[in-house]
Amino acid sequence: MSAQSPAPLTERGQVLEERGPGPVAVTLSVNGVERSLEIEPRVSLLDALREHLDLTGAKKGCDQGTCGACTVWVDGHRVLSCLTLAMTCEGREVTTIEGLAEGDELHAVQQAFIAEDAFQCGYCTPGQIMSAAALLKEGHAGDDAEIKEWMSGNICRCAAYPHIRAAIRAVRDGA
Repeated sequence: MSAQSPAPLTERGQVLEERGPGPVAVTLSVNGVERSLEIEPRVSLLDALREHLDLTGAKKGCDQGTCGACTVWVDGHRVLSCLTLAMTCEGREVTTIEGLAEGDELHAVQQAFIAEDAFQCGYCTPGQIMSAAALLKEGHAGDDAEIKEWMSGNICRCAAYPHIRAAIRAVRDGA
């Protein structure tokens, strides 16, 4: 017996060719630049950044919001871009790892990650850096326990946590 494809959906004798919502116009402000997109309403911010804007710094790790590799800022607050619909960011400022540096000058956290060897494979590094910069700005770097707690949403499979905390301490202490 051969497998048959399901019959097309019909409405009053007409074949319905599309399923789900169609593309909509969305304007996102990403790293200070207004970008216009035509995307389906269900497109995540992560997919909009990576697939439509070619900003591949934020990584798709788990695509379930548990690893933190996709961390970006929306209006200065950390968000998991894999769980955030792109269209909900219209009228808000999105900052990615590509927008963290100022010109050719790396952000202090980026410099500290290099100096403290705070990465191994590097896959989680953009999300780790975005979270680390945010927690410093938020004032959650009092001691290692606090740093560990506020960075707990960012997983490093290579276990570079001691170096990540050292980088955060270095920035906190102005080293």
